[in-house]
Amino acid sequence: MNFEKQLSARSGNLCEISGVTEDLQVYQIQPSEGNSVDDFVYLTKNLKEQLEGSKEIVANDWRCLNDSMWSEISAVKVLSYRMLDQLKNEGWPGDLLDMIYLDDRELSWAKAGMEDEDAIRHTDSNGVFLKSGDTVVLIKDLDVKGSTITAKRGTAVRNIRLVHDDPTLIEGKVEGQSIYILTQFVKK
Repeated sequence: MNFEKQLSARSGNLCEISGVTEDLQVYQIQPSEGNSVDDFVYLTKNLKEQLEGSKEIVANDWRCLNDSMWSEISAVKVLSYRMLDQLKNEGWPGDLLDMIYLDDRELSWAKAGMEDEDAIRHTDSNGVFLKSGDTVVLIKDLDVKGSTITAKRGTAVRNIRLVHDDPTLIEGKVEGQSIYILTQFVKK
């Protein structure tokens, strides 16, 4: 369903986080069904790309959270809470996190979409966190067991999948063949 017109009307054609008017896009707050406009926020392309991981998170781009955290819209408050929590080591978000108010439903929604601190985390050779769907590059020639293929250094492996019970392994396709790769041999 397309809720862009409803979001535009709800927000006054502004980013619901920063108040910017350019490059606005629809972003679904997970976990949600996406059946209602209440499951979405209207964001700038820059903030959306940071949330989706295609751009590195820049803490100063999120200083606008001190205003958006007071929104009457649950999805905006949930997103604000999550970002304040994610950025709390920067200093200033910690104070705002202490002040934000979410009712019980909003708080459980916010926490349901946050990463578990005890969860297995996959990291590349440089210590950068990996997520399913990321693209990585091989940093070493790798012989693929059970095959005559040698995955060459510099090969891009797109749309990786994380091995849920082993933080040292990812799965990806090289030359059309699905293989397991040790995370120590890739970089994001």
